[in-house]
Amino acid sequence: MAKTNNHLVIMAGGVGSRFWPMSTAERPKQFIDVLGVGKSLMQLTVERFSGLVPDANIWVVTNKNYVDIVREQLPSIPAGNILCEPCRRNTAPCIAYVSWKIKARDAKANIVVTPSDHIVMNVQEFQRVIKECLDFTSDTDAILTLGMKPSRPETGYGYIQADLASNSLRNKSIFRVDSFREKPDLETAKQYIQKNYYFWNAGIFIWNVNTIVNAFRMYSPQISKIFEQLLPVYGTEKEQQEIDRLFPDCENISVDYAIMEKAEEIFVCPADFGWSDLGTWGSLLSQTKKDLYGNSCIGNDINLFDTHNCMIHTVGEKKVVVQGLDGYIVAEHNNTLLICKLSEEQRIKQFSGQDKI
Repeated sequence: MAKTNNHLVIMAGGVGSRFWPMSTAERPKQFIDVLGVGKSLMQLTVERFSGLVPDANIWVVTNKNYVDIVREQLPSIPAGNILCEPCRRNTAPCIAYVSWKIKARDAKANIVVTPSDHIVMNVQEFQRVIKECLDFTSDTDAILTLGMKPSRPETGYGYIQADLASNSLRNKSIFRVDSFREKPDLETAKQYIQKNYYFWNAGIFIWNVNTIVNAFRMYSPQISKIFEQLLPVYGTEKEQQEIDRLFPDCENISVDYAIMEKAEEIFVCPADFGWSDLGTWGSLLSQTKKDLYGNSCIGNDINLFDTHNCMIHTVGEKKVVVQGLDGYIVAEHNNTLLICKLSEEQRIKQFSGQDKI
């Protein structure tokens, strides 16, 4: 498969504020510089596909409130490749819309679908894995997902049970999926990581366009009929109007339930490239470089005394001094300062007054 047929789909419609006070409903985490490197998580997502997918084949599906932010942060992406969802309907309608849109332009498209707000620490290994997966799906009917090698008994991720005795004949590093498992409780998660055939579900999918379109036709006909009937308007001035009219009729369902748990040719590629979905300040602490006392600091001039296991994120401050904390978040943005126990992070929405987000 030529690189010109490789496409990247970025799902960027999330509205959460998990990194408050940095992230808000107006600018959620995919659009902020969580790592303090001068680039948003979405910009980093695009950057790690450099050399694998041309800019003309990068697609972003987002909420209508974020279209301008996407254009601002990704000026090299064609304006017509930024697709606007009129309402939230989970990942299956999102993926169906962009799949039919891509198929109308490139019938040989080979597609990677990824969230916009994850981090990858080893980009070189990530690119090797993605290239191998694109080679695999380019001329097969397989639906492929990435399985992250678990490093801890995580209860915040779904799991993939792989059949390690049944690898693909075309690629011995790719295996059939036995089952998908919901987010487990702690005891179940501990059992999973003691076995070598359970992997975190990263929500990254690879397939060719005909495979995914046919899967929707077979397993989710209600959704497929909606986007099938829109074929005459894709790329015309009527497209957004018709999407606004029909998209709300789509079933509110994830691609995992709509397709992945029903299809037969499902494979997983186990991978280990320092992945995290950065769902919490605590996950940022676990993924970033720490000092001898377990602290992670993102900012210009941070001075710690008798402080342990803390996540300090104060890029907007000239100088920060912290003394005597253990297991805390200290985060500042736009004249708002958060000081919170890591163990109480789930209460941040209450503190921020954004309970309904």
